[in-house]
Amino acid sequence: MEEKRNSGGFWFLQGMRAGIPIGMGYFAVAFTLGIAARKAGLNVLQSGFMSATMLASAGQFAGFGALAAGAGYLEMMVTEIVVNLRYLLMSSALSQKVMRDKPFFHRFFMAYGVTDEIFAVSMGVAGRLHPCYMYGAAATAAPGWVLGTVLGALLGMILPARAMSAMGVALYGMFLAIVVPPAKKDRIIAGVVIVSMVTSALFTRLPVLNRISSGFQIIVLTILVAGAAAILFPVSEKKEETQDAA
Repeated sequence: MEEKRNSGGFWFLQGMRAGIPIGMGYFAVAFTLGIAARKAGLNVLQSGFMSATMLASAGQFAGFGALAAGAGYLEMMVTEIVVNLRYLLMSSALSQKVMRDKPFFHRFFMAYGVTDEIFAVSMGVAGRLHPCYMYGAAATAAPGWVLGTVLGALLGMILPARAMSAMGVALYGMFLAIVVPPAKKDRIIAGVVIVSMVTSALFTRLPVLNRISSGFQIIVLTILVAGAAAILFPVSEKKEETQDAA
């Protein structure tokens, strides 16, 4: 069993299985992204290339908005950094979870697949994470993102508004599918999820907090909620070693 868990092929297949439903959700969401790309003046090839090189819905939508507004390169760079800054926290967490005996260069290749959904399933893996797990997840999730964008750019303008609204809900359903199972198994995780939902709602309602950009909101909430959970309910080294051996 230990030899099997150290096999890159085993982990790659596990990652592919986790990435299939993510790719399906990405396809639906990216369809609306393709429409936004065409409205911003990008052709089908440009839209697909952008999705292939940046798996970030918020970042791409922000980029399309900047393009439509005629923003300069510097303004677009700052916008993308602010919107995607949360990935810095995700990457930091993933770097601590990777198997200790794996070469450092894997972290550079893993960075391509650091999205909200792939991050969630990767962090949900028991014990240490093999880099091939993220490679497998990205291999099945990214094509759905790119294909959805391309088809959205090609055909999206002919779909009715109700159909587009329905497809946009798919991503939220996927998030629920990722969060609910571990929350059912662990009361601490369930509590963290509930607190995160409540504080996120406050950030969108309170007069001063609702002016903070969505990217910074995620960063602040992650630091506050995850930091508080880490201090109040730390994971002992003994428990972590048990998970590694599982």
